[in-house]
Amino acid sequence: MDFTAQPKPATALCGVVSADGKIAYPPGVKEITDKITTDEMIKRLKMVVKTFMDMDQDSEDEKQQYLPLALHLASEFFLRNPNKDVRLLVACCLADIFRIYAPEAPYTSHDKLKDIFLFITRQLKGLEDTKSPQFNRYFYLLENLAWVKSYNICFELEDCNEIFIQLFRTLFSVINNSHNKKVQMHMLDLMSSIIMEGDGVTQELLDSILINLIPAHKNLNKQSFDLAKVLLKRTVQTIEACIANFFNQVLVLGRSSVSDLSEHVFDLIQELFAIDPHLLLSVMPQLEFKLKSNDGEERLAVVRLLAKLFGSKDSDLATQNRPLWQCFLGRFNDIHVPVRLESVKFASHCLMNHPDLAKDLTEYLKVRSHDPEEAIRHDVIVTIITAAKRDLALVNDQLLGFVRERTLDKRWRVRKEAMMGLAQLYKKYCLHGEAGKEAAEKVSWIKDKLLHIYYQNSIDDKLLVEKIFAQYLVPHNLETEERMKCLYYLYASLDPNAVKALNEMWKCQNMLRSHVRELLDLHKQPTSEANCSAMFGKLMTIAKNLPDPGKAQDFVKKFNQVLGDDEKLRSQLELLISPTCSCKQADVCVREIARKLANPKQPTNPFLEMVKFLLERIAPVHIDSEAISALVKLMNKSIEGTADDEEEGVSPDTAIRSGLELLKVLSFTHPTSFHSAETYESLLQCLRMEDDKVAEAAIQIFRNTGHKIETDLPQIRSTLIPILHQKAKRGTPHQAKQAVHCIHAIFTNKEVQLAQIFEPLSRSLNADVPEQLITPLVSLGHISMLAPDQFASPMKSVVANFIVKDLLMNDRSTGEKNGKLWSPDEEVSPEVLAKVQAIKLLVRWLLGMKNNQSKSANSTLRLLSAMLVSEGDLTEQKRISKSDMSRLRLAAGSAIMKLAQEPCYHEIITPEQFQLCALVINDECYQVRQIFAQKLHKALVKLLLPLEYMAIFALCAKDPVKERRAHARQCLLKNISIRREYIKQNPMATEKLLSLLPEYVVPYMIHLLAHDPDFTRSQDVDQLRDIKECLWFMLEVLMTKNENNSHAFMKKMAENIKLTRDAQSPDETKTNEKLYTVCDVALCVINSKSALCNADSPKDPVLPMKFFTQPEKDFCNDKSYISEETRVLLLTGKEINSDQATQGNISSDRGKKRTVTAAGAENIQQKTDEKVDDSGPPAPSKPRRGRRPKSESQGNPTKNDDINKPNSKGRKRAAVSQESPGGLEAGNAKAPKLQDVAKKAGPAERQIDLQR
Repeated sequence: MDFTAQPKPATALCGVVSADGKIAYPPGVKEITDKITTDEMIKRLKMVVKTFMDMDQDSEDEKQQYLPLALHLASEFFLRNPNKDVRLLVACCLADIFRIYAPEAPYTSHDKLKDIFLFITRQLKGLEDTKSPQFNRYFYLLENLAWVKSYNICFELEDCNEIFIQLFRTLFSVINNSHNKKVQMHMLDLMSSIIMEGDGVTQELLDSILINLIPAHKNLNKQSFDLAKVLLKRTVQTIEACIANFFNQVLVLGRSSVSDLSEHVFDLIQELFAIDPHLLLSVMPQLEFKLKSNDGEERLAVVRLLAKLFGSKDSDLATQNRPLWQCFLGRFNDIHVPVRLESVKFASHCLMNHPDLAKDLTEYLKVRSHDPEEAIRHDVIVTIITAAKRDLALVNDQLLGFVRERTLDKRWRVRKEAMMGLAQLYKKYCLHGEAGKEAAEKVSWIKDKLLHIYYQNSIDDKLLVEKIFAQYLVPHNLETEERMKCLYYLYASLDPNAVKALNEMWKCQNMLRSHVRELLDLHKQPTSEANCSAMFGKLMTIAKNLPDPGKAQDFVKKFNQVLGDDEKLRSQLELLISPTCSCKQADVCVREIARKLANPKQPTNPFLEMVKFLLERIAPVHIDSEAISALVKLMNKSIEGTADDEEEGVSPDTAIRSGLELLKVLSFTHPTSFHSAETYESLLQCLRMEDDKVAEAAIQIFRNTGHKIETDLPQIRSTLIPILHQKAKRGTPHQAKQAVHCIHAIFTNKEVQLAQIFEPLSRSLNADVPEQLITPLVSLGHISMLAPDQFASPMKSVVANFIVKDLLMNDRSTGEKNGKLWSPDEEVSPEVLAKVQAIKLLVRWLLGMKNNQSKSANSTLRLLSAMLVSEGDLTEQKRISKSDMSRLRLAAGSAIMKLAQEPCYHEIITPEQFQLCALVINDECYQVRQIFAQKLHKALVKLLLPLEYMAIFALCAKDPVKERRAHARQCLLKNISIRREYIKQNPMATEKLLSLLPEYVVPYMIHLLAHDPDFTRSQDVDQLRDIKECLWFMLEVLMTKNENNSHAFMKKMAENIKLTRDAQSPDETKTNEKLYTVCDVALCVINSKSALCNADSPKDPVLPMKFFTQPEKDFCNDKSYISEETRVLLLTGKEINSDQATQGNISSDRGKKRTVTAAGAENIQQKTDEKVDDSGPPAPSKPRRGRRPKSESQGNPTKNDDINKPNSKGRKRAAVSQESPGGLEAGNAKAPKLQDVAKKAGPAERQIDLQR
């Protein structure tokens, strides 16, 4: 029953009264006037309410009878009565009157109707108090109005909107959590009928609904929000157009004045979308328009909104509205940083709630992972890691790859987030196996990647890797057995580089423990100036191993003061770094020291944090005697076949071998923890195994840890000795070496033991059986090095009669003529392997003697030089293969370099011998160059080799393989950095600047290049360009910084060299001219690259007398040895005309073409960026100097060209397509693109080369 189709009320009804002109009241009800009391009025009104309540629409007589009463009840007296009970009863009567008289209301005046409905609306406020005695009457009023739809009569009124707004506001304000569902239902019926049956919803009325969705109102009254939500769902078809109009006015037309809610449009859109997406069907295109706004803040607001809409769990907006989705994704590339940041933050929710959209997001996250803004790169990581921690299936490998990349980000905050995120994933899915084997396999690479970061230079990175290892890879809080099982299988599954990193980590921690131990020892000594100086140096060293070394220095000094004052703290620290400290004791010590240093009044204590960093690095939280015992038991299980190796994804053989390697590494850092009969019994069992690597590692562990075996474990000693003797005589070369060193290290009667090995071996040497020579030669070499006083003399006759005369000077077998420059180890002939070991024996014998009284070193150096000159074929009978010759060249070059590390032998190495050794780095065989460069670098970084050997790296500019040049450059950077740092940290080093200062390499380099066999004519432009490339290869690294005016210093050195003569050939004009020409090229490069080189040199450089004569008093050399035209060509790289170029010279410049040849079909092609110069026949060359002549090929050589058949004189250089590392050993070199080989390098390219 409602008033929807009601006709206008009949005017006749308005004035109807009873026959006597009085108002008719129900039986028993007296007249209701203002003359009676309020209580009486209420009493009478209740009876009237009862009467109207019982009436229905069919009671025509009663309707006619009580019409005057109905009109009377609508009088001002009742509508404005001050008593709320009176007003409530009147409102109930009026509601019933509308029900009874429907569809024709008894009131015709529009003003009266408005007053009545406003009056009834006001009474509905009583619904708020459900505990009120009158609540049931209020509920009856609401129910009656909703059932009859009484308010629909107001549609006829001009200002009906005012009534509806008041009604809606009232209902939304009174609804609360004490109302039952019936109250809400009647309210919804009442309001929805007004919305759905009216002509439309005005903005004010819409505001009265929408205001309840705004967060502030929503939080104040959750029930009003729920009521509005259900109302909108019920009326969605009707109200959608009104909502669309509102948002159109605000979003598109910018008319914010249309509503007070204009500033909340985005909050409203979010809530409306959550209620029913259909409410916004027409609004979404408007949002796409807003996404393209020129106002960054506006775009940001829309992005925040859409992020919530797209990311909400049940949203299908992305699939339903693809244009809007694509437009939104475009905001990932927005120019406004906050917009990009918001887009990235959204991705996390999206990945978790909508995995199907991961593909769309991946490409955009990839771009943002390289965003210039640190915060955005950081949030990309957080986004991906958060989703992956929820469920690994939510992120694909590509997304995890972005996190992997960011572990090398330039910003520490980003790197840290990436590393910690990956560590958490590893612990969750690999360590705890929360998602099964498939998930563990997906992130198994994480452990390797995290450990690889230990190779980074930043101390922060190293410390974080150590923390990650202790907390996530092998959690230190696990029980010992579980912890060691975790470590055992982790170590077995790491890649080789990760293993090296982990070993380095333990080595660094052990070294830091040693520094702290030495500091505590200094505290025990009496105070003196020397003691203070040593203590200061030790503190600086410790500070370098902590984050932010600058600040750390102050904190370490403060900590040192505390140590000096607090004896108990010192004893705690001594216990912590004691070799016998257990993991549990270490934990207690760290907590105790931290407690003593803590300051309750200072919640953030940077000093304490720094000390904690130090304690965490030196505390043995993983390894102690109990841990080693657990590791040995695990290895025994693997040997017995009872371990879980296969289940852990590791084969038993791998587990045993890596377990021994792990124990070997730990034997260096924690030797004391191995000292138990049980551990040594297990190691003896390993010595008897057939696996050579396992036995070798076991011997090395005995060597490192067995110092007390002789006194404490005689049974182990008696078992071990015969095994070591057997390994020294008939084991593998590596086992023999370790066995000899083990005997020397752990037995007091080592002379007797070594003699028992030396004598039978020296007597049984037989060159006719080379395969049985290798192990004896290794053992004899190491014995003579370790015990020179005892064995130097008997070894001399062995060297003279057997090593040189019988072995090195004879070729008993004929090598395989397959043209290969290198062969794998297993394919090398036993005779050549024996010769290589013979060369090493010579070196070890000399290193043991450490003197040249018998001139044996001179003879050995001559022998090695002859081997280099003959390219490895010492007898020159051409019976030896190319690959075997490569092995012998490498052995000879490495031997000279090894002897140069001993000062007494360095002095007697002539410049010619040094140059022969240097040329090995340009050998035609890739592997020779590679291995020689690695040995050179290793010796230089340890400061074992004289500075002149660093000049050899300049020759790497000639290497045709890009990777080798890059490696050489990295070696130079590392060497220079180490030398400069050493000078800074060691004040006494200033006295040895000539051998330490990197800039002093320049005269050695100039001299070496002046004697380069390829440098035959000092005015040849191509040869000079070659020289310039070599010079710049070194100078570029040296000139990166102008420390202490070093540019001027290097220039001064080059100028001073021109005032001397070449000490190697002081009277040869041509030799000196070449030397001065190289100086001029060096000066040309220095002048062109530095404007600071013209300043005064801080000090006058000292030139090495071994290479340069003393300057003559009246000698002035201001001549320029290169023409101005040549100078310009060298600097600009402009093409030169054919008539300007010296015909027939083959340049090694990387901008020119190189010989491209191959070593046969079985070789792996080297990829290079080199080019071939076929301009003519080669220039006359110098006599052979350690390599065969440089090969040249005319036209375009093919893969089948034989690089081993030179057709010209000169030095045989590294060719482009030779055997690559390892596989032979996997080509790290790259092949040139055809178009690159075909083109000449233009000026721009050459300029780039110079800057390389």
